[in-house]
Amino acid sequence: MATLFIADLHLQTEEPAITAGFLRFLTGTARQADALYILGDLFEAWIGDDDPTPLHRDIAAAIKALVDSGVPCYFIHGNRDFLLGKRYARESGMQLLPEEKVLDLYGRKVLIMHGDTLCTDDAGYQAFRAKVHKPWLQRLFLALPLFVRQRIAARMRAGSRAANSNKSMDIMDVNLQAVVEAMQKHHVQWLIHGHTHRPAIHTLTANGQVAHRVVLGAWHHEGSMVSVTANNVELLPIPF
Repeated sequence: MATLFIADLHLQTEEPAITAGFLRFLTGTARQADALYILGDLFEAWIGDDDPTPLHRDIAAAIKALVDSGVPCYFIHGNRDFLLGKRYARESGMQLLPEEKVLDLYGRKVLIMHGDTLCTDDAGYQAFRAKVHKPWLQRLFLALPLFVRQRIAARMRAGSRAANSNKSMDIMDVNLQAVVEAMQKHHVQWLIHGHTHRPAIHTLTANGQVAHRVVLGAWHHEGSMVSVTANNVELLPIPF
C-alpha cells in the first residue's frame, strides 16, 4: 500500500479535462491508497464555502465517496484556496491540516506543506500573503455579498497574473536556505510540497545529513502525484 500526495490541480469550470482526470483518479488509483493528502490549490480560487458553483459540489461528493470507501483524505491550504473552511471540509469528508505537518510514513518522517512560504525571495508575494492571512480581514471578506467577493477575486487573479509575468523564475522558486531551515525546525530529512509547479526530487543537506525535497507538479495535460511506500518515494505522472 502507498500514501499519495497531490497538489496544484487549480480546478475550475473552464478546465473540464482536469476535473475529469481528477474524478477518474479518485475512483481509480486513489481507492488503493492508505491515505490521500492534497497539498493546496485544489481549486483555482475559493471565495467562501457558500459559493454554489456546481463544480465544488461535484468535487465534494467525489472526495466524500473516496473517504467513505475507507481512504482518509487530508487537506493543506494553498495560496489559491486558503479560505476553504470547515463547512466544505465536512461536506467533502476532508480533514484540514495546519500549513506545516510532519507525518510518520512507514518509519520515515516527512514534512508536508503547500510550499509558498518557502519562496522567501518573492518579497512582494510574502507581504501580500501576510496581509490576506489576517483573520480579521478574512472574516470581513467572507461577510461580503457573494457577487462582491467574485469581483474582488477576479481582480486579484488578474493582478497576480500581471505581477508574476514581470518576475524572474528564480524569484518565484523556493529559497534553499528557507527549505533547510524548515527541515531543521522539524528534524526531518524528507519534504514534500507543491506550489512552484516544478516537479522534481532534489537532494540537499539538512540536519547534517543527506535530505530530499520532493516537488509535486501542477495538473495540466496530465496529473502529478507522489507515492510513498515502505520501500520508496516516487514522483509519478497521472495520465488523463
